[in-house]
Amino acid sequence: MVTAYVGLGSNLDHPPRQIALAIAALKNEPGIRSLRVSSCYRNPPFDGSEQPDYCNAVAGLETTLKARELFAACQRIEQAQGRIRDAVRWGPRPLDLDLLLYGDCVSQVPELILPHPGLAQRPFVLYPLLELDPDLVVPGWGPVSELAARCDGSQLERIPLDGSSLT
Repeated sequence: MVTAYVGLGSNLDHPPRQIALAIAALKNEPGIRSLRVSSCYRNPPFDGSEQPDYCNAVAGLETTLKARELFAACQRIEQAQGRIRDAVRWGPRPLDLDLLLYGDCVSQVPELILPHPGLAQRPFVLYPLLELDPDLVVPGWGPVSELAARCDGSQLERIPLDGSSLT
């Protein structure tokens, strides 16, 4: 078993529902055990573009899947929920699943960079990771607590997964 962390994000088609559906799909994926999920956070788009706010969370899981198999499972779940990959980077989407960490694996293969390359600059990833495991050490970058302390989380708003705070 390997401990992995998956970032979940959505800003289209009722984002909290999209996150809840993705969590259910991850729980049903063969090879995934003991799924834990952070709180859900509302935040503005990372790049400051004009689009709806995002709903983000992180799932921590134990898995027997290899990193590439888990990554492929995440992409299948995205597609099943209407994700269409196009040339617009950081554009609006019904669902985005990012494999953030896979054990202590460090990979620079273009198809799967681990830890996720943007992890250390994204409060909507760091704060949920900190919530799930305050003692987590990100390979090559250090303790998640130190990374989160250097990252401004003032625009994050914890919301219920039912989405009552997110329109």
